[in-house]
Amino acid sequence: MTARLLIVGPQGSGKGTQGVRIAEAFGVPAVSTGDVFRANISEGTELGQQVQAIIAAGNLVPDELTSAVVRDRLAQDDAAPGFLLDGYPRNLGQVGDLDAFLEERGESLDAVIELDVPREESISRLTKRAEEQGRTDDTAEVIAHRLSIYENETAPILDVYRERGLVVAIDGIGSLDVITERILTALIARGLTPAS
Repeated sequence: MTARLLIVGPQGSGKGTQGVRIAEAFGVPAVSTGDVFRANISEGTELGQQVQAIIAAGNLVPDELTSAVVRDRLAQDDAAPGFLLDGYPRNLGQVGDLDAFLEERGESLDAVIELDVPREESISRLTKRAEEQGRTDDTAEVIAHRLSIYENETAPILDVYRERGLVVAIDGIGSLDVITERILTALIARGLTPAS
């Protein structure tokens, strides 16, 4: 059984945490573009230096750079039985890139998990996270800017996936375990079987 999944939601929706949990449940890697970029930044790679300058300005990494990183990651052996993508695709151009990549491989997505969280809740969670983790990139202005980018660029991809009948909408308010259970129940209802 394969599971090719996306998890989509605004910053602060908990998609990183839920993505890892769901990927583990299905025995596939969680592929977070944010984590890949942060790893490159901490290792001081050329990609990391490029990305750091872009993120420091509160902007998003360009599509061609992001798509290349994702294609490289999904071509690795552990992603053969499936994957859970977090943070990609984040706009309609990247949807096209992902479609082309999967089509080349004779694959398609099984489901798109939409974590639904109100804007005020996202801002509150992100502000708290910034304080706890000392994340200097998470100022109030940067958070508001990133949420606006999400609403204008990323939210429209859900319409494309809704038309394809792939979106599983999940209420993103509640405890971690409750939300994980909601996601698993919805995916099982679509015929996907967890590995564990």
